[in-house]
Amino acid sequence: MEKIRMTTPLVEMDGDEMTRIIWQLVKDQLICPFVDLQTEYYDLGLRNREATKDQVTVDSAEATKRLGVAVKCATITPNAARVDEYGLSQMWKSPNGTIRAILDGTVFRTPIVVKGIEPYVRTWTKPITIARHAYGDVYKNTELRIPGPGKVELVYTPADGSPEVRATVQDFAEPGIAQGIHNLDASIASFARASFEYALSTRQDLWFAAKDTISKTYDHRFKDIYQEIFDAEYRTRFEEAGISYFYTLIDDAVARVIRSEGGFIWACKNYDGDVMSDMLSTAFGSLAMMTSVLVSPHGYYEYEAAHGTVQRHYYKHLAGEETSTNSVATIFAWTGALRKRGELDGLDDLVAFASRLEQATLATIEDGEMTGDLAAITTLPNPRKLSTQDFIAAVASRL
Repeated sequence: MEKIRMTTPLVEMDGDEMTRIIWQLVKDQLICPFVDLQTEYYDLGLRNREATKDQVTVDSAEATKRLGVAVKCATITPNAARVDEYGLSQMWKSPNGTIRAILDGTVFRTPIVVKGIEPYVRTWTKPITIARHAYGDVYKNTELRIPGPGKVELVYTPADGSPEVRATVQDFAEPGIAQGIHNLDASIASFARASFEYALSTRQDLWFAAKDTISKTYDHRFKDIYQEIFDAEYRTRFEEAGISYFYTLIDDAVARVIRSEGGFIWACKNYDGDVMSDMLSTAFGSLAMMTSVLVSPHGYYEYEAAHGTVQRHYYKHLAGEETSTNSVATIFAWTGALRKRGELDGLDDLVAFASRLEQATLATIEDGEMTGDLAAITTLPNPRKLSTQDFIAAVASRL
């Protein structure tokens, strides 16, 4: 059989632990037999990030700007225990945070809905997409441990020589902690435009939520920029498309989401989006059943699974024990990237292949063959729990 050809490579970002094992299985059994796969490969495994002093992460992001489409495996963001485990010279930053900052993108995460895996919230009949701002806040913060009495201030020193502006954070009478966070008007505007464009492309209502009643400068700036851009650039287009945009407080949004039927986009600040996307994925069935795409206003796309490296399963794998790790989100990361590459390059066969691979994956689950996480919650009768390798083989047989 002649393989489906590609004209432009994808940026391929390899990762860590169990997802790295799955990554290779997906390529070997589901993609390379059918596609003449062309990638520019970057190893973002923790050992190579250590060896390159994390330069490989920056290089992969710059390659994405050059080639336009990337697919990324899950990676470790090291904590103190990981520093010891891997013998790291420092606690390297989150690769996702680095890549997001360079690409100036917004992360859209959507549950993968399949027959037999029912949402825990009974009113949800349609997927809910989280649009997560991908810059600033606690992910680019500065923190201090306060050892004793003293004053912590925010100080702004204007570059033009104007007088400094100071604001007291806290007069400490005892030990404590302090944190400084920031954001940029330009990044917030990119976040807003990406969200509005995505809503128009999918013809879904858009919600944005923050806490401007408490954060009267920081969060209020998000609210104002969203509204200004909507009024100036998108109100008419939304009316023509028959969709709506509205702002509400984050706590009100949570209550509304639980009562809703789904089928909309929920735009959140960076930390809110991080937390709420995990909540939604679990409530829809499984964290391994959620797509994630970073969309840059400059036309760059990076696809990945929404979950982590599945550390516990990896240790079982190293011990020679059988695992049953869900590979669906990793498969959909590949299909998303291949579809976008095909759309940008005018390759209809590649677009069609991506859709067929997704259909084969969902058909496998709907036929009662699934990994352990889904077998434990499915409403299908007599599900067959498959190992990591056997599930991918079952998808391959249908493909």
